[in-house]
Amino acid sequence: MRYLPLALVAAAAYLYAQYNDLHSLSFISKGIPVILLLVWLRKAPAGIYRRWISIGLLFSLAGDLLLDWPQDLFVFGLGAFLLGHLAYLRAYLSDCRQPAWLALIIALLAGGSMFALLVSSGLGPFLIPVACYTLVICLMLWRALARLGQPNISRMSAWLAAIGGSLFVLSDSMIGINRFVQPFDASTLTIISSYWLGQWGIAASAFDRTADSDSA
Repeated sequence: MRYLPLALVAAAAYLYAQYNDLHSLSFISKGIPVILLLVWLRKAPAGIYRRWISIGLLFSLAGDLLLDWPQDLFVFGLGAFLLGHLAYLRAYLSDCRQPAWLALIIALLAGGSMFALLVSSGLGPFLIPVACYTLVICLMLWRALARLGQPNISRMSAWLAAIGGSLFVLSDSMIGINRFVQPFDASTLTIISSYWLGQWGIAASAFDRTADSDSA
């Protein structure tokens, strides 16, 4: 990936800005890795899957900027990421619609446990937005995990999407803990690194797929 060096520079600039309270540099650099993923994704095979992954990245980019805006636009950023997860969900459904009950149970346990923790700490006016977001991210993770072991989906694509989706859930969970439960050291590094790696996995899953895997 020839864009990797630029992505690493942007990531380093963002972290430097975060730790040194350089808000303008933080805002400018934060979205660059996702923009580069969008450019890279143009090299993946065209189709429904790539289209919806691209749309998901675009909404994620909007969420990145809204969450880093000088004013507190947390709910709007949450909404942008919610739409991004719906786009990823649509991509995963394009080549797999098997029930995958075990994957559903795992996704519900992961999302439900985190939501219970956040509720126990008090969400106040954020209760309904966070509940809606948790439901959608559970559905996204379910369908990402459901692609594992499907005969019409390459093993590499399935694992990249599953790992990417899981890292995205991990990143969101740490955001919730840091904001609503207890701020923790190294939150910036762990949240953004798991988020970027998750997005990379989701985008990379569009490359190694069978030619006829789109079912819609």
